[in-house]
Amino acid sequence: MNKAKTKHQWINQDTDNLFTAILQLRNLNEAHRFFRDLLTEKEVLEFARRWKVARLLAKKIPYTDIEKQTGMSSTTIARIHRWLRGGMGGYRLMIKRTRVNNKKYEQAVFSKK
Repeated sequence: MNKAKTKHQWINQDTDNLFTAILQLRNLNEAHRFFRDLLTEKEVLEFARRWKVARLLAKKIPYTDIEKQTGMSSTTIARIHRWLRGGMGGYRLMIKRTRVNNKKYEQAVFSKK
C-alpha cells in the first residue's frame, strides 16, 4: 500500500480482519483462549499492564504510584498518558464503557442481597 494514500498505515485489511475476529468473541473465556493463542504470555501481560496504567491515570493516580503498582517505566506511563489525553479516543471510550458496565454489574449483584 502506498504511504501517501493512507494516513494510518496500520489500518488495512489484515488489521480489519483481526479486529473483526476480536469483535466475534462472546465471553471472557473465549477472549482468554484467543489472545493466548495470538500472543505470548509476556505480550498479554504487557497489554494488561498498559490497560491498567490507563485506568489508573484516568483516576488521577500519580506516576510514582503507577510505577510501583505496574512496574512500568515513567516513559511508558507518560506515553500512555499522551494517548489517553489526545490519541484516537479508544482509551477514554473503553474506560467510560467499562465503568458503566461495572456499575451495572455491581448494582445487579448487590441488589440481590
